[in-house]
Amino acid sequence: MRAEDDTGSLAIATREFMDARPQLFGVAYRVLGSSAEAEDIVQEAWLRWQDTDRQGIVEPTAFLTTVATRLAINVAKSARVRREAYVGSWLPEPVDTSRDPNVGAERAEAVELAVLLVLEKLNPVERAAYVLREAFDYPYPQIAQILDTSEANARQLVSRSRKHLAAERKESVSRAEHRRLLEVFLTAARTGDLATLEKVLAEDVISYSDGGGVRGASKIPVVGRQHVAHYLKAFAPRFWPGSDISWVEANGRPAVLVTFGGDAAALLCLDVSPQGVERIMWVMNPVKLAPYVTSLAA
Repeated sequence: MRAEDDTGSLAIATREFMDARPQLFGVAYRVLGSSAEAEDIVQEAWLRWQDTDRQGIVEPTAFLTTVATRLAINVAKSARVRREAYVGSWLPEPVDTSRDPNVGAERAEAVELAVLLVLEKLNPVERAAYVLREAFDYPYPQIAQILDTSEANARQLVSRSRKHLAAERKESVSRAEHRRLLEVFLTAARTGDLATLEKVLAEDVISYSDGGGVRGASKIPVVGRQHVAHYLKAFAPRFWPGSDISWVEANGRPAVLVTFGGDAAALLCLDVSPQGVERIMWVMNPVKLAPYVTSLAA
């Protein structure tokens, strides 16, 4: 084969890969809850794509999605061990969805931080099946092919995942209501307004603080309306003075970026139901915050 033929083939392969890239990242990110690990998966998929005999591949995106999904499942299996040794609460890495609300998917499903946190409790294959079906609208025969299983088992995997999420999460609220409750919560949290906090918090609310052992974050979740409200009241005079806040979007929902002197200290995200604030998620780990903040300025 002549050199120009090789060049042309690589150019086509590059174009096909770039067309599929958003989807590859979207699948890997949802399975792993980590944008950094998802980027590593995308890079590995690219290396494998270059080394693949592409002449017989009719649907490059389908082929690449299979590669990325299987790589993500393998990484998720090893990540579970690492996260069991994680210092404090582990939360997914946030992503800025203001430019791509669906994060490379057919639908903006399985992208909210709270959903990713619940998905982490599923085994990696269940997680992948759910993501492929709910976010990317893959038909069951194709899910089965990607996961190297039967169509009946693919259906069972998705069904079990749906039931698990339904049991773990209550009905969500509109974006406008989410923003309203976040505003009320933020004001009450900053001022230590105990009465308002108790009013907006759901009875079984959980507050997670992910500092990764670097920030002075609570290492265990705080559970229950009374405990969380008093925790936030005690937390207020030590954390909020001197802070600046910016309204941002993270994982499809309004969020608040807290900075001190221009340096990011925390990203505050809520999971809200008609009963009130169900989960409070403080992403404080600098390793997770830095890429998110960089994406805001891009």
